[in-house]
Amino acid sequence: MLDETIAYFANLPFWELTAVITALAYVILAAKENIWCWPAALISTAIYTVIFYDVYLWMESLLQVYYLAMAVFGWLSWRKGTQKNTIEIQTWSLSFHAKSIALLLIISVAIGWLMDNFTPTSFPYIDAATTVFAVFTTYLVTQKVLENWLYWIVIDFVSIYLYLEKGLTPTAALFVVYVVIAGIGYYAWRKKLGFYSESVRV
Repeated sequence: MLDETIAYFANLPFWELTAVITALAYVILAAKENIWCWPAALISTAIYTVIFYDVYLWMESLLQVYYLAMAVFGWLSWRKGTQKNTIEIQTWSLSFHAKSIALLLIISVAIGWLMDNFTPTSFPYIDAATTVFAVFTTYLVTQKVLENWLYWIVIDFVSIYLYLEKGLTPTAALFVVYVVIAGIGYYAWRKKLGFYSESVRV
């Protein structure tokens, strides 16, 4: 079984394997609050932009373009925080998240309907929802909002199904690992939050 698994990954297309490795590096480094997570994100998203476009997950492809911009923004935000000690882990209120989720669901349905009726994309509603929520959640990461990890756990579970259906098995396997790391990241950030004298609340 182990030999078969190793052989499978050894025969992966070079670019997908590179995307998987750098994406995994990103989430691990992010959980450790390591600023080098952003260059790793830059590489993986550039590759996945093309991969997802090729398999008709156009919203996922567009999302990668957004990730590219956020990788630069995240690097600048965290770098500024390192220099001036302005970016710390924070937690935002339950009411803020409840309102955000409701709004994001409405946007997801609207975009999904447009995609379903005017594009040849696969799984339009799921594709739209994972993209819309990921856009929001990535911003939470750049601001070091604790709850980002909870969003990622849900997004990653849904994405696993999506990628398996499109035959992107290595990427689906990567997202299984993402779920685990997101749980670890949440625990680690929550623990660190307790050491801060103040946290920003919305």
